Amino acid sequence: MFTNGHVDGADTNTLLNRADEVQELLTSIQKLIIPFIRSADEDAATKHTGDGLEIPSGGPRTTLVEHYPPRELESLLDLQIPQERCGKDGLLELVSKTLKYSVNTWNQGFMDKLYSSTNAIGLVSDLLLATLNTNAHVYQVSPVLTLVEKRTTRFLAELFGYTSEHAGGIAQPGGSASNSTAVVIARNNLYPETKTDGNGSHRFTLFTSAHGHYSLEKAAQMFGLGSKAVISVPVDQLGQMIPSELERLVQESKARGETPFFVNCTAGTTVLGSFDPIPPLSAICKTHNLWLHIDGSWGGSVVFHPHYRSTRLAGAELADSIAITPHKMLGVPMTCSFLLGRDMRQFWKAMKLSADYLFHTEHDSVADVFDLAELTPQCGRRADAFKMFLALNYYGVQHFSDLVARAYEGAEYLLQVVKGRKDFVAASPEPSPCLQVCFYFAREGRLGSDEAWNGEVTAKIANRLISRGFMIDFAPGPHGKFFRVVVNGNTRKGTLDGLVKAIEESANELGY
Repeated sequence: MFTNGHVDGADTNTLLNRADEVQELLTSIQKLIIPFIRSADEDAATKHTGDGLEIPSGGPRTTLVEHYPPRELESLLDLQIPQERCGKDGLLELVSKTLKYSVNTWNQGFMDKLYSSTNAIGLVSDLLLATLNTNAHVYQVSPVLTLVEKRTTRFLAELFGYTSEHAGGIAQPGGSASNSTAVVIARNNLYPETKTDGNGSHRFTLFTSAHGHYSLEKAAQMFGLGSKAVISVPVDQLGQMIPSELERLVQESKARGETPFFVNCTAGTTVLGSFDPIPPLSAICKTHNLWLHIDGSWGGSVVFHPHYRSTRLAGAELADSIAITPHKMLGVPMTCSFLLGRDMRQFWKAMKLSADYLFHTEHDSVADVFDLAELTPQCGRRADAFKMFLALNYYGVQHFSDLVARAYEGAEYLLQVVKGRKDFVAASPEPSPCLQVCFYFAREGRLGSDEAWNGEVTAKIANRLISRGFMIDFAPGPHGKFFRVVVNGNTRKGTLDGLVKAIEESANELGY
């Protein structure tokens, strides 16, 4: 009989049966997980029809999701915290409910957000990390995982052209964390007194694209700068930051007595997927002694493909820091994100604190820093780099180059399909800067003058698509909300054809 990990401390002869318990639970859970994934595989064969496979249930359900409003789902789940153990039977019931009512991101129809499903090696890597259950903060408790992280971040840094012996990076719990950490590292390096004395008399300002991610405002709030310290730089018709506008805004900030110190260059904006021009922004930063950070949380992963690295990320090596998040474009399990640095001595200088109860190794070089919590705000750190490292070993680097190429091919295919339909109006730049395709549904290509009406059409069609096994998002556009479809490297062209068909049929059903 299994002990569920509990041993009576008074009985030192009691045998531990944890391995047997794990084996039994994994075997049982596997019987639920595999059909969940297989259902998405089987559904892929019908996606070109514009309808997903329906599953008999109390409500409209496809293999993508059985969707309910929050309060109704809350009632169906009847979530309770029991006083007594529910054991394996209770666990399996809870897991079954979780799978039944959750979005199946393995489904081809999931094109809603800037990420997609993981893969077989992703499941294995997360399982291994759960098995080890250690903290990647000091070398002593995570020797292998520490060396894996240092090797992985060095590899990624080299992909971006960071060739110095001091180049490298650290894993972070998401792209927002990478961006906010970069802000602190920049401030503490450019103005060292702020590390101990705070912002003082400085009124710091940061600059980011008008289409940049909200994580910069979040960082400014957290670090006492205030969200108004983030100055939005206008973009051109392609959604790219305009260098001359950045120059103007930096000079105006200085004239107001403020202290500009940080420029966030976006590599793959959230809506259009645009890439800001790095070389001219770098020149401005050098002139004004500003830290240049590239938020490549979304688009940074195109670095794996030579063509897109040389076009979308030209000049990336000029930046002081770069964020890249493989769990978005590359199928690595969430979360897996990195902050890379041209010179990790700057990270160490900005983040190092005395903590003799934790850090016991004396060293004079950042290359000898193996207690990785010295380089990052986090003390408790999951070894997320391991997931990327295993994927690189399992698939090989070429796989990720091919994955990026297929994703771009799919995005371009969808954009051309949309442009060829009389009832659609494309809103994406051409060629596609990244993997999002934005467009409106409009009869005979005529958008209404009422932006609210255009947005209503988009939102209602997007909502109706869920019952057909497709989930896509929408965002504010020049004529009201438009569809934003996120293609990934495993999206089939038949799925994209089916999506367009499903939109047309849904519009007819709704009377648009």
